[in-house]
Amino acid sequence: MRRIPRTIQLIVARYLRRLLRNRLDGQQLQAAVESALATLPIQEKLLVREGALRSETLNRQLAWAMAFVAGAVNAGGFLAVSHYTSHMTGVVSSMADELADGDLTTALAALAMMLSFLGGAFVCTTLISFGQRHRMRSRYALTLALEAVLMLIFGFMGNRLQQEIQFTLPMTVMLLCFIMGLHNAVTSIISGAAVRTTHLTGTVTDIGIELSKLTYVNVHNRHGRERIVANRQKLTLLLLILASFLGGGVVGALGFRHVGFKVTVPLAGFLCFLAARPLLLELRLLLHRLKRQWAPAEQDASHDA
Repeated sequence: MRRIPRTIQLIVARYLRRLLRNRLDGQQLQAAVESALATLPIQEKLLVREGALRSETLNRQLAWAMAFVAGAVNAGGFLAVSHYTSHMTGVVSSMADELADGDLTTALAALAMMLSFLGGAFVCTTLISFGQRHRMRSRYALTLALEAVLMLIFGFMGNRLQQEIQFTLPMTVMLLCFIMGLHNAVTSIISGAAVRTTHLTGTVTDIGIELSKLTYVNVHNRHGRERIVANRQKLTLLLLILASFLGGGVVGALGFRHVGFKVTVPLAGFLCFLAARPLLLELRLLLHRLKRQWAPAEQDASHDA
């Protein structure tokens, strides 16, 4: 199994080598990539910088974009499949209630939802870990691209999948849970857990904490005692997540009422738009590596001639 990724890399490299030598000028292709990068209104480091290396601006951009998508999928998904697919607290609580009542069928459905969400987070982390080991700058973008593909499957095949029942649940429910697990994991990993977009319990709690600190009156300025001060940047980020999730929820709900399952198609396009710059950067780096690898071989061939 470990040889499979290496084999794929060799096949892709061979195909690109033939493509560049026989049909395309490498410099022209690289220039096209550079031109495409220049036209994208996305910061280069949005899906590249991680954890403490990320600025507040990058986290805000990531927060509103991902929270909007999460809200749209969650609200639109509820109208589509009658389940909130990112609310794992409620899912686990429901499973406990049904187990206590002896309703194993409904408890099994809740378990399937939880495992689907967990599977999305698992697959996301595996892809990111693979990309990290291979020094891929586009590892987060590839995860978003996978999420976009799954959203397209939901959009174009939702009616058919709704008829497929597994573990007492339609396949659409498990697919959306998987998507939400993947979505939350990629946002959490890249931001160092500073941004979580698929559920708002912690977000609303933190907003209450920061608002309390913001309105607290430090009457007695005694020596050696710290003043109670709110983290305004954090409060701004939290309010942005809340507003974006709410706005996305409204758009997703209205969209499903008018276009049905295909409401996820423009959301998938938006995720592809976010992933475009890192993917193009990865392509540019690949072209540089291939150019360095081929240069000695071409020089030897010219000397032999």
